[in-house]
Amino acid sequence: MGVRAYRGIVPRIGTGVFIAETAAVIGDVVLGDDVSIWYSSVVRGDCCSIRIGDRTNVQDNSTLHVTKDVGPLVIEEEVTLGHNVVVHACTIRRGALIGMNSTILDNAEIGPSALIAAGSVVLPNTKIPGGTLWAGSPAKLKRTLTPAEVASLESYWKNYLEYKAEYLREDVPALALAGVTDR
Repeated sequence: MGVRAYRGIVPRIGTGVFIAETAAVIGDVVLGDDVSIWYSSVVRGDCCSIRIGDRTNVQDNSTLHVTKDVGPLVIEEEVTLGHNVVVHACTIRRGALIGMNSTILDNAEIGPSALIAAGSVVLPNTKIPGGTLWAGSPAKLKRTLTPAEVASLESYWKNYLEYKAEYLREDVPALALAGVTDR
C-alpha cells in the first residue's frame, strides 16, 4: 500500500479502512471509517485537501485529485465511485453513485443519492440535484430517480463494506503465500 506524506502532511486514516497494495494515498487526505480504496487507485492530495466520508468506496483504477487554489475534493459518506472514475476538485454528496469510466470536473457538485451513468462527463461548475440520473458527455439530466432506485443505491456501498471486510480478514503478505501449496 502506498501511503505517503507530501510536504510534511501525512494522510489520516480512519478505522476499518482497506487500502489495496497497489493503491496510493498521498498528502492532505482524510479517509473516514470503513472506506475502501481499491487496486491501482490514486488519491493525491498534494495541492489541496481531499476528504472522503465513512463507508465510501473508491473502485479500481480511479483517480482522485485537486486543482491548486480550486480544491478541495470532498466526497461525503456512503458514496460509490465505480471503476476508472476520475473526480477532480469537486463535491460529491452522501449516497451518490458515480458510474464506471465517468469524470467529474472542477467545482461540480453531485447531489445526495444522485446517479451518474457509466461513461459520463460532468463539466466544471455543474450542479446536479439529488435523486436524479445524469448521463452522457457532457452529462445531461435524464430523469428523477424513483424512490426504489434511490433505495437501491445503498446496495452498492453496502456490498463494498462486505468485500472490504473479507479482504481485511484475508490480509496475508504475498511472501507468506508464496510458500503455501494447499489452499
